[in-house]
Amino acid sequence: MNILALDIGGTSIKAGVSDERGNLKDFNEYPTQLSGNQKNIVEKIKAIIADYHGFDAIGISTAGQVNSEEGYIIYYANDNIPNYTGTSLKDILEEQFNVPVEVENDVNAAALGEKYFGAGKKYENFLCLTFGTGIGGAIVLGSQLYKGHRGIAAEFGHMITHPNGRKCPCGRLGCYETYASTTALVSKAKEINTDFMNGKVIFAEENKIHFELQKVIQEWIFEVSLGLTSLIHIFNPSAIIIGGGVMEQEDLVHMVSLKVKELIMESFSDVVITKASLGNKAGMLGAALLHLQKH
Repeated sequence: MNILALDIGGTSIKAGVSDERGNLKDFNEYPTQLSGNQKNIVEKIKAIIADYHGFDAIGISTAGQVNSEEGYIIYYANDNIPNYTGTSLKDILEEQFNVPVEVENDVNAAALGEKYFGAGKKYENFLCLTFGTGIGGAIVLGSQLYKGHRGIAAEFGHMITHPNGRKCPCGRLGCYETYASTTALVSKAKEINTDFMNGKVIFAEENKIHFELQKVIQEWIFEVSLGLTSLIHIFNPSAIIIGGGVMEQEDLVHMVSLKVKELIMESFSDVVITKASLGNKAGMLGAALLHLQKH
């Protein structure tokens, strides 16, 4: 069986064809930004799918809160994908392409990908977090996704770590992601120098001797670790798998792990904090798995 897998994010849409063993081929990446006469993201997705042939099903990994049973977007707060809330991707794409379609939140999909093909293989109970514009989360218990009452559990980015703190895009004050996301790191770094515009620049070799920047990085690592400490004390996972572009920096996950070990209770100290291993293909592989598991 060949499954066309898509991973829809605010910056890019990734697509490829996976078989039952997670072998991915025909990988392509497209900017999420609409082009030509495209009026909405659904038209963009349809155009991408139309480039592919010979698939038996479609698996969608997408940012936002997702009703995976009915395949629609419950809520999506990102200006890069306007009018996405309420979009019934499953119904629309099944009608258009006449194949079964499964839809899941991107971090849930990535966690499944890591569970069966990556860093989560040997763990039955783990948490998965991605650090980027915000912070996404997923919970795997007994080798299964735990999604909560309405299927939208693991909004880790909106834990309150600083009561009455910074304003979050969600409208609340002091959310974890306003202090520990990549966006938060870049915002603080740019207060020092506007050239510090992304994680790659911030962690560049030549900036390792920049005292003020290193102080910002250490404060940010503390904020990342603070949230992870609460999650460890609540869930007692075997492992936490950390992803997102910024976490690809050499030794960063190790530094986070060391700081967490300083903060957690000793009885939780056997938790493993490790880097996601599938990179930007985790969500696609997880989307393919959703279909295989269900059908």
